Amino acid sequence: MVDVATQRLNMVDSQVLTSDVTDRRILRAMRELPRERFVPGPMAALAYIDEAVPISPAGSDRRWLLAPRIEAKLLQLADVGADDSVLVVGAGTGYTASILAGMARAVLALESDDKLAVEARRNLAELALTNVKVDVGILVAGCTSKAPFDAIVLPGAVSWVPDALFDQLKDGGRLVAVVTEGGIGKATLWRRLGRSVDSWGAFDATAPMLPGFAKTTEFVL
Repeated sequence: MVDVATQRLNMVDSQVLTSDVTDRRILRAMRELPRERFVPGPMAALAYIDEAVPISPAGSDRRWLLAPRIEAKLLQLADVGADDSVLVVGAGTGYTASILAGMARAVLALESDDKLAVEARRNLAELALTNVKVDVGILVAGCTSKAPFDAIVLPGAVSWVPDALFDQLKDGGRLVAVVTEGGIGKATLWRRLGRSVDSWGAFDATAPMLPGFAKTTEFVL
């Protein structure tokens, strides 16, 4: 039976390094973090597969751990610096925030699900990651009281990004997410420049939808 340490190395070597991820901080974190800790016990055997893994019960708001390749490329796209303050919108069980802990000065992980927030806090505490804080709140609202941020990371798919999140970026700040329209996903980088926000579709990607970020269908009579 392959041990989890070997699974982590294989994940990085076969899924991440082969996807043009060159940021050594991301590679180091993904080699060291026990990814199996961030998924429910029955799903631990799937922690290192090249797919998103569910971390909450089935339902319309089911939450997922991103596939390792997508996670790594999305974080590299955010271009986080050592002095940056970062907001993670959709903390889940804390895996994305744990990677960012070794890249940024401070990380705020926002989570709307109380149970997931408790799990995230426990995981971060057990890993002694002291520069990460978990807050509970509405994801699409962000966290105005702690803004502005150098970077905002949405570890999932969205069909829209509210202006409230762009308003929480510093001048020059970046926001990254997977934009999904009509079943096609594109990892996208937004950068705030003064009062305007420019966007760039960086690479094709698929990811589960974050709750609150799907466009609602309007019916016109």
